[in-house]
Amino acid sequence: MSNAPLIIDQAQARALLAQIDVPLILRKLFRDLAAGQAVQPPQQLVEFPQGAGDFINYLGVLAEDGVYGVKTSPYIVREQGPLVTAWTLLMSMHSGQPLLLCDASELTTARTAATTALAVDALAPATAQRLAIIGSGKVAQAHLRYVQNLRDWQHIQLYSPSLGSASAETRAQLSSLDPRLTLAASCEAALEDADVIMLCTSSAGPVINPMHLRKPALITSISTNAPRAHEVPPASLNHMQVYCDYRQTTPGSAGEMLIASEQHGWDKRAVLGDLPELLSDMAQRPDYQRPVFFRSIGLGLEDIALANALYQLQR
Repeated sequence: MSNAPLIIDQAQARALLAQIDVPLILRKLFRDLAAGQAVQPPQQLVEFPQGAGDFINYLGVLAEDGVYGVKTSPYIVREQGPLVTAWTLLMSMHSGQPLLLCDASELTTARTAATTALAVDALAPATAQRLAIIGSGKVAQAHLRYVQNLRDWQHIQLYSPSLGSASAETRAQLSSLDPRLTLAASCEAALEDADVIMLCTSSAGPVINPMHLRKPALITSISTNAPRAHEVPPASLNHMQVYCDYRQTTPGSAGEMLIASEQHGWDKRAVLGDLPELLSDMAQRPDYQRPVFFRSIGLGLEDIALANALYQLQR
């Protein structure tokens, strides 16, 4: 059993993640990607027979660290609602042996939010003061944690449809996340005069229409792994300055980009920059004459970089 991988469960992953600088690790990852020191293949989507769900494999290679890996995430259709899990396998490029098998739920939450934070830091106006968050779950809360010190936010509005039936304890817990945070009564109230809007939902369809905003804002979107899920109307891409996490893979997987390309004449060449380019000063910044849209789909490299950091901590 000398070659058996280290196994980390969800609770252990949460504790270890608190000991590392997640945005710093991801910043290095994207710069390595720009420099040719990392490889990010497209996502691999495999459907189960008879509409029973699917699974997505997220692959990646970190040459400088001597590791490669895969996160596999099933979407299992059930009567009581879909079940989504994820596990990351880290492998050695030198020995060919498995190093780590990690419950990826905490990794996914952290890397999703930290990737958005890198985009906000790179794209949001330096003078941005009003932040809106649509969503209230763990991913939304992680988004707030990673961006709360990136700008001099004067107003933070959070809205989720679930807040209407939320307990007083839940509302108090959300309000305690930041003294500047207010729970908005409606989505429209949360979006009013926002400079940055972070969409942090599991919705399979649009939750806001950027064309209805009173002023151009930075809109970040993550979405879910439901088929062709998207958080903005696909047609709106033609009227925004568009960025993404990785231009080689995102337009071929993001729901609104696929639909916009097929039905609304949008071209993936309209993407102005991705995170490797933005973090290496190789992409033009937005001028905010129009809304700015940043889309991330989640890269295998992000999970592998964090899994490798946890592995190094535990060695």
